[in-house]
Amino acid sequence: MTDRGSGTEDGDASAILIPLHEARRERLDQPVRFDRRELDQILRVYGRMVAANEWRDYAIDHLSDRAVFSVFRRTSEVPLFQIVKDPKLARRQGAFSVVAAGGRILKRGAELGRVLGIFDRQLKLV
Repeated sequence: MTDRGSGTEDGDASAILIPLHEARRERLDQPVRFDRRELDQILRVYGRMVAANEWRDYAIDHLSDRAVFSVFRRTSEVPLFQIVKDPKLARRQGAFSVVAAGGRILKRGAELGRVLGIFDRQLKLV
C-alpha cells in the first residue's frame, strides 16, 4: 500500500502536503515585504527623484506588520517620505500609503501605482 499524500514514495518532496493552519502560521511569522513588482515601481520613482536631485538615499524596513521604504535627502536626517505597505489595511483604506516627514498621510490606496502618482507633481517641503 502506498501513501499518496506524503510524496515520499518516489523521493518527490514537492508533493508534501502541509495543513492549512500550519501554512498560515508560517506566513504570519514572516515579515511583510515588498514583492518584486512593487519594488520595481518604487525604485522607478526613486531613480527619477534622484535624477532631479531631490532624493539622495533610501532605506527598506521589513517589519512584522508592515514594510516601509524611507526616502532621505541626506542620510543623517529623518526621512522625507515613507512608502508603507500595511496588509492589515488592505480591505479598509488600501494597503499602500505615502507618509510625509511629520507623519501626515499624503495618499492612501489599494494600488501602489496610483499612490506613487503623488510624486508625479512636484512636492515641496514647507
